[in-house]
Amino acid sequence: MTRTSSTAATPPTSALDTSPEQSTIGAIEAAALGLSALWFLVVVAIYVLGGAQDPSATVATSWPDVLLRVAVILLPVLLIWVGAIALRSARVMREESERLHAAIDGIRNTYIAHAQQAASVSEPSVTRKLDEIAAATRKTETALATFHTSRRDRPMPGISTPAANSADTTDQGLLALGTPAEDLAAPLPSEQLIRALNFPETAEDEEGFAALRLALQDRKAAQIIQAAQDVLTLLSQDGIYMDDLRPDMARPEIWRQFAQGTRGRAVAALGGVRDRSSLALTAARMKQDPIFRDAAHHFLRRFDQMLAAFEEDASDSDISSLGDTRTARAFMLLGRVAGTFD
Repeated sequence: MTRTSSTAATPPTSALDTSPEQSTIGAIEAAALGLSALWFLVVVAIYVLGGAQDPSATVATSWPDVLLRVAVILLPVLLIWVGAIALRSARVMREESERLHAAIDGIRNTYIAHAQQAASVSEPSVTRKLDEIAAATRKTETALATFHTSRRDRPMPGISTPAANSADTTDQGLLALGTPAEDLAAPLPSEQLIRALNFPETAEDEEGFAALRLALQDRKAAQIIQAAQDVLTLLSQDGIYMDDLRPDMARPEIWRQFAQGTRGRAVAALGGVRDRSSLALTAARMKQDPIFRDAAHHFLRRFDQMLAAFEEDASDSDISSLGDTRTARAFMLLGRVAGTFD
C-alpha cells in the first residue's frame, strides 16, 4: 500500500516539472516579442512614413519633445514585458502549488498506509493475548466448577447415621448455594481496575497482563474491558490510537457529577478531545457503520455503569488516574461525537 501511494503521488510532480512549464513560458515570451515588434512597426509607420509626407516634420525639436517621444515609444514595450513576467510568475506559482498539494497527498497516503500496516500487525498480537487470557480464565472457572461439584457429591468420611446426614443437609441449606460466585468474591481493587482499563503497554508488560487477568475474572469489569477492546480495535482501523490523543483532563469533581447523573454543559469538560481529524473520522464512522455505532453506544453504557459504581469508593487521585487511561480517552472521544456532553 505504501508503494502504491508513493507512485500515485509521483507522476503529477514529474509532469509539472517538464513540458507544460517550458512550453507556456516560451509562448508568453514569443507573444511579448511579437507585440513589441508590432508596436515598433506601428511607430515606424507613424514617425517615418508620416514624417516623409509632411515636410514640416523635419523641423528641429527641443529635448523635452525628444524625451516625450522616447517615453511614448518605450512605455508600451515595458508594459508588455511586465505583463509577460507577471503571467510567467503566476504560472510558476500555480505549478508550485500543485506540486505541494501532490507532495502533501503522497505524505498523507504514506502515513495512512503505515498506520494501517502497524494496526494490522499490532491488533492480532493484542487480540491473541486477550484470547489466551480469556481461555485461561474459562479453564480456571471450569476446573473450579468441577472441583466444587465433585466435592459436593462425594460422601463425607465418618458420617453414616441418618441424624448426621440430616444435620449436614441442614447446614448446607444455610450456605445459600444459589448465590453467584462473583457476588461472593472480593471486589476488584481500584488500582487493578485502573491498570486493566489502560491495557498492557507492550507484550512484555507483565503487570498489565496480570491486572487484566484479574479484571477479566470479575464479571462487571470484564464487561467494560470487552466493550473497550471492541471500540479500540474498531478505532485503530481508521488510524485512531488513544496514545496519540492528548485530551484536556477534567477535574475529579466533574467526573463525580457525571457518575451521579449530571448531564449537559455542566460536564462538558469531559469531552476534552480536541483532535479534529480523530473527531471527524469517528463522526463519519458513527454515521456510516452501524456495527461501529452499536459498539460505541454499548461501550458508553458500560462505562457509565462502571463509573457510577467506581466513584462511590474512589478517591480523587483514583478518578484522575482513571481519566488518564486508554479506556477513558475512548469514552471522551466517543462521548463527544455522540453528544453525551452537550
